[in-house]
Amino acid sequence: MRIISGDKKGLPLKAVPGKDTRPTTDKVKESIFNMIGPYFEGGKGLDLFAGSGGLGIEALSRGFNEMIFVDRDMKAIQTVKENLRSAGLSEQAEVYRNEADRALKAIVKRDLSFDGIFLDPPYKKQKLESMLLFIAEQGLLANGGFIMCEHGSDVRLPEQIGPFSCARNETYGMISVSIYKAADDEGGTE
Repeated sequence: MRIISGDKKGLPLKAVPGKDTRPTTDKVKESIFNMIGPYFEGGKGLDLFAGSGGLGIEALSRGFNEMIFVDRDMKAIQTVKENLRSAGLSEQAEVYRNEADRALKAIVKRDLSFDGIFLDPPYKKQKLESMLLFIAEQGLLANGGFIMCEHGSDVRLPEQIGPFSCARNETYGMISVSIYKAADDEGGTE
């Protein structure tokens, strides 16, 4: 695993020890960023099921200003912190150990919104539709923002979830990636 592009291109990333975390492969990560836009001019992001932090760190390398990383596993949190340190990105990050649902509720209390939200929950325990509805109800996605959902290719997410429309969906073997945007952003999803 490595950072694919941006300021920190080529920097290796550590994986979370053990078999409980499934890192996004470099090939899928590159495809995700080709779908959402390869580079960014600022922005705040949320990597909700952070694992090793690969998606959020990639977004920081490609121009996001700041990122909040959340994972419930202590080994994952330690790995995210190590990867941020080695990339020199710790100052641009907040890292929390928490369950995803509880973390979202805590974020609501802080009155934050995000330009990019990365959701890559364990495939067997996905509640992506209810999470997207909660994100919509609480106004957690900034105007013009995106939500990236990584899920098993056997999972079919609806074209429309609340105010969000699926702008892109791609499948890579056993993995699918769905990108959601607000349906009314700039006259539709592009």
